[in-house]
Amino acid sequence: MNNYPNRVVVTGMGILSPLGLDTATTWEGLIAGKSGIDYITLFDPECVETKFAGEVKGFEPTDYMERKEARRMDRFAQLAVAASRQAVEQSRLEINPSNCDDIGVIIGSGIGGLTTLFEQTKVLLEKGPDKVSPFLAPMMIADIAAAQVSIALNLRGPNYCTTSACSSGSDAIGAAYEIIRHGGAQVMLAGGTESIINPLGITAFNALKAISTRNDAPQLASRPFDAERDGFVISEGACVLVLENLEHALRRDADILAEILAYGATADSFHVTQPLENGEGATKAMQVALKKAGIAPTEIDYINAHGTSTPLNDVMETKAIKSAFGDHAYRIPVSSTKSMTGHLIGCAGAAEALFCILAIQNDIIPPTINLTNPDPECDLDYVPNVARPAKVTTALSNSFGFGGHNSVLIFREYAEA
Repeated sequence: MNNYPNRVVVTGMGILSPLGLDTATTWEGLIAGKSGIDYITLFDPECVETKFAGEVKGFEPTDYMERKEARRMDRFAQLAVAASRQAVEQSRLEINPSNCDDIGVIIGSGIGGLTTLFEQTKVLLEKGPDKVSPFLAPMMIADIAAAQVSIALNLRGPNYCTTSACSSGSDAIGAAYEIIRHGGAQVMLAGGTESIINPLGITAFNALKAISTRNDAPQLASRPFDAERDGFVISEGACVLVLENLEHALRRDADILAEILAYGATADSFHVTQPLENGEGATKAMQVALKKAGIAPTEIDYINAHGTSTPLNDVMETKAIKSAFGDHAYRIPVSSTKSMTGHLIGCAGAAEALFCILAIQNDIIPPTINLTNPDPECDLDYVPNVARPAKVTTALSNSFGFGGHNSVLIFREYAEA
């Protein structure tokens, strides 16, 4: 019989981000304090107010799939397949008919195939319904990334999408973690993907006054916790982790990158776009995760903040961390990697989970760049502008999304029981 709950470890990681087309390049840029933000090239931005974003530069879908398959996928699904193949390759996981039923996929996306929807809407209006692609529906739905990964890798375990706005990637990892803990699968590919850099995606967030309009200096636009922040920066990317039952990983002599200790999730039940000002929902999510992990607040060595660079979030998150950690909050290094990657939306939580794992592996904390004029209400240690060597055994990742979604993951350096 299986003894529940199982320990869950990470054995593979893959990412394509505005900083690079793989994990090594992305991490190198992150630790160097490099910005991945630049002027938009995926379309002519003359028609939109914000003219910059975080694009995945140089991505060739055919490096990961046949050209015919690529044509039938929205970019967000192409990126997910690519990140999944990277993660499986690092994990040295052999997928075959004997184990494919016990390997699943959960990939979050906050929005799905918005570029395909935008382009086909233009076709409908300009050329009529007869010219609309029969692939519109299967290219635009948010769950298609998980489905395409399942098809590409022949994975027949649990398969679905989490859609919880900016918490989608974290919730995907959390859900996959719970499935393995309770014996629903031996291995899960989990993460997030997003690609909404098109006129509709940019305009939607401009209309909300949610994104930066610092068109004269794009690389300075994402500035979490800084008094001059004016909104987040839309970015695209995909990140997938291979999560595995510890016993399964040990049996196949896998390299264990980190252990997942806990997943906590709550709701603000307050507003569709604004967080609770006092951070109560975020505080509770961190407290839930700490309780599930069975660790004291003082055991957290690093927090990867949601840190969006919006006026409301950064103050709220600062208050939430103080509420969750008390006086220890001032002794925990906190950084927002969104200062360099921009906001990856449905991929954000997954990418930031990967960054926590790399911080644990390398004992270095990525910085919060562009923090030159700190907001007096944001008074924690945000590791300003330069990466910091530090022993990181246990790291916590925050993700908060429109609609009041709060999701927290805790990772620890793997050690035998």
